[in-house]
Amino acid sequence: MNRKYPVDYNILISVLVLVSIGVVMVFSASSANAYYQYHDSFYFLKRQLLWAIIGFFAMTFMMNFDYHNLKKLSSILLILSIILLIVVLLPGIGSTRYNSTRWIEIGGFTLQPSEIAKYAIILFFAKYFDKNPNYAKSFKKGVLPVLFIAGIFFLLIMKEPNFSTAGTIFIISIIILFVAGAKLSFMATLFGLGGSAALIVVTTVKYIRQRVFTFLNPWQDIKGHGYQIVQSLYALGSGGLFGVGLGRSRQKFMYLPMPQNDFIFSIIGEELGLIGTASILLLFLYLIIRGFRVAAKAPDVFGCLTATGIIGIIGVQTLINVAVVTSSMPATGVSLPFISYGGTSTVFMMAAMGILLNISRYANMDRS
Repeated sequence: MNRKYPVDYNILISVLVLVSIGVVMVFSASSANAYYQYHDSFYFLKRQLLWAIIGFFAMTFMMNFDYHNLKKLSSILLILSIILLIVVLLPGIGSTRYNSTRWIEIGGFTLQPSEIAKYAIILFFAKYFDKNPNYAKSFKKGVLPVLFIAGIFFLLIMKEPNFSTAGTIFIISIIILFVAGAKLSFMATLFGLGGSAALIVVTTVKYIRQRVFTFLNPWQDIKGHGYQIVQSLYALGSGGLFGVGLGRSRQKFMYLPMPQNDFIFSIIGEELGLIGTASILLLFLYLIIRGFRVAAKAPDVFGCLTATGIIGIIGVQTLINVAVVTSSMPATGVSLPFISYGGTSTVFMMAAMGILLNISRYANMDRS
């Protein structure tokens, strides 16, 4: 048995700080909308706080749960996530919001199967390459299985439709394959296939094509398709260097739709300014660097690839979310980790950080 060390408290503190910022900013961003919709300014705050508390206990449990035991559960979790992704598409079961069927409602609570799928595919691929380390160097035994399984998830999630999560899962799968030791020639082929698939999706899926056109010139239709991104830019521009002050956003007053979700970074920019947004991004960067250090120092392939996948999700989602709200890429629905409002994403992301912290207990690394 490998020697156990204390958890990486740098990661733990970073996560707790980000979650705390998220709870505060969800309340600040949502208070006006919550009062208008539910006559309760604390509506979203109470729910986000509840999910953060559940997430904390989930993180604490996984932090003390030997990650090696997850190997036995990885195949079951993969099959379960596929079943849930099919079930959510069945009429009368899946809940449709904002023209997308992504949720299953259970007793007043909602479950988003695509959030489970992210971590299921990470654990499965980590186990696959841990058991067969040389398969990553084989196109037939390494690349094709990854493409096949990731393709199943991609197609099921695209049926919701949810292009952002489908794309995130595909990107994370490729990252795991690369870290597992795939040849550069394979990676070049995959990037070519990925680029071709993205081009096909953009040209054939109407709503995605419209988002690309809107990205190229959001000001052309500021009352229609470009409305949300234009309001986001107004919020960021209004914040300046130091912001207008916590709780004093003007865009949250029914100008920016659902400001507590994917565009919460815009409200942060408006209220806390460039200093606030830069500080949060630096905290994410520190967390990502620390996470990859855990992956590099992990005692086995399973730990290395699991840590890589988990911290990869944090990095990819943060990059996409910030790029969208700053109009650096076409709009797509990716939440800002630990900060955006959302029950399933908050709980499962904090549980995943618990797994990362557990891996850090077996990694011989500097904890200063």
